[in-house]
Amino acid sequence: MAKMRKKQISRKQRKQRKHNLAGLNFESLMDLRNQVDEALSGYRSTLERQLEALGSSVASLGGGKVARRLRGSMLKGTKVAPKFRSPKGETWAGRGAKPRWLVAAIKEGKKLEDFAIEKTVGKAKKARKKK
Repeated sequence: MAKMRKKQISRKQRKQRKHNLAGLNFESLMDLRNQVDEALSGYRSTLERQLEALGSSVASLGGGKVARRLRGSMLKGTKVAPKFRSPKGETWAGRGAKPRWLVAAIKEGKKLEDFAIEKTVGKAKKARKKK
């Protein structure tokens, strides 16, 4: 009982301490950051132990999926085959902003389809799937 009461008191004391972050120097901020990291890792280990006691794990609850969602898209940063090519050999995959060479060509009256790269491999695969 005394141990539990001690935890409650220390939690209350932590809540009562308020930091003026603007007034802290670099070392104080780093110390505060370390304290926060330690507290969070302590809470995480406590939750993981509780999950193990229930016969579950973070991964089985979709912990990996949550982490991916916070990080961003799984496709972000992956290479894509170019879909458009200029007469000079410059390419564009069709993602992001249109390149300057393509914008200039469209202003001159050309169409986007004029720069499309034909994909014979893709057409052959589709033909095989239909059979």
